[in-house]
Amino acid sequence: MERFIKLNVSQAQLSDLENADVFLQSSMWGEFKAKFGWSAKAFLTEWLYDNLREKTHLLVLCRKLVPGFSFAYVPWGPQLPVNFFSNENEKAVSETAKKLKPFLPRNCVFVRFEPPWQGSNESNDSYLSAGFKKAAATVQPPDTVIINLENKPEEILSQMKSKWRYNISLAEKKGVTVKTCGIEEIETFYNLLKETAQRDGISVHGLNYYKTLFELCGEKIKLYTASHEGETLAAIVVLFWGKDATYLYGASSNNKRNLMAPYALQWKAMQDAKEKGCINYDLFGIPPNEDPSHPMAGLYRFKTGFGGQIMHRSGTWDFAYNGFLYSLFCMAEKLRKKILFTKKNKPRNNTKKRK
Repeated sequence: MERFIKLNVSQAQLSDLENADVFLQSSMWGEFKAKFGWSAKAFLTEWLYDNLREKTHLLVLCRKLVPGFSFAYVPWGPQLPVNFFSNENEKAVSETAKKLKPFLPRNCVFVRFEPPWQGSNESNDSYLSAGFKKAAATVQPPDTVIINLENKPEEILSQMKSKWRYNISLAEKKGVTVKTCGIEEIETFYNLLKETAQRDGISVHGLNYYKTLFELCGEKIKLYTASHEGETLAAIVVLFWGKDATYLYGASSNNKRNLMAPYALQWKAMQDAKEKGCINYDLFGIPPNEDPSHPMAGLYRFKTGFGGQIMHRSGTWDFAYNGFLYSLFCMAEKLRKKILFTKKNKPRNNTKKRK
C-alpha cells in the first residue's frame, strides 16, 4: 500500500553537513569539489510520513554543462530518515528532484542522483516509473565490497580466500614494510599512481587534486605505503569517516610484484580502521560481476578475495528538467563513454592488471 509522503526543502549552511553520515554528503566533500569547478549547496529536507516528521540534510553539487546551461548532482543522496519505508525510496528521490528545482540555477537541465542503498531490478523499474532515466555513465562506483570490521581480526582473515591470507603472510616474510603517513608522501603516491595509470589504461587527476583532499580531511585521511629494501612498491589512500573506512585510491609499481605489497597494505588499513572504531571497510568499487572479459576483471578478483559482502547500488539516475537538452547531453555522454571504453580496452605491451 502506497503511503503519503510530503517533503519540505529549504536552504541550509554548508557547515550543517559537517557530521554527515557519509563523506560524499559532507561539508568537507562540498568544500573539496568547490575547488574544482563545482558549486556546493546545502539543504534541509523535512520528511512527513505516517504522522512522523523527520529532518535530514542534503548536499547538492552544481556545475556548468555547456555555456548557458548547468546540471546538478547528488552523490549518495538523499539521506532518508532511519525509519523510512524502503519500498518507496524511489518515490522519495522523485519528490526530492521536484522540490529542489526552485533552488537550482534557472538553466539547470537535469539533476543526477546516486542513491546510497541497495538496488534491484524492481527498484530500477520504480525509478523509470517515477520519471527517471538511467544515466549512461556513473560517477561513484555502484558496486563494491564491504568488510565487516565488527568481527575479530582472526575472523576477518578467515573470511578471506586462502591465497589472500597467504599473500599477506608472504609480504611480511619477504620483508615488505608498511608505513602510515600523510601529505608529506603524496608525491611518492602520485608517481606510483601515474605508473599504474599507464599500465592499466586509466585516467587520474592532477597532483593538486589529491593534495587538496589531504589538506581538507586532515587526520581523517591516511596514506599507506609498502616498501622493500628502500623501494616503495605500492600505496593506498584510506578515508576514515564515522563508522566507515573507505579505500579511495591505490597505486603500485611494476617492480617486485611477486612480493604482494598491495595485500599487506589492505590488511594494515583494515586493522587500523577497526582500532579507530569503524565497523565497515569499503573497498569502493568493483565491476558489476565476475566477467573475465571485463577490462577490470583483475580488480574484481583482488577485492572480492578479501571476503566481505558484495553490494550493488542502483547506480546513477537522472531527472530531466529540460527534456530536449537532456537528450542531447545523453547522446554526447554515450559517445564519450564509448571512446573511453575503446581506449581502456586497447591492447598494451604490459597486460598485467592492477592489484
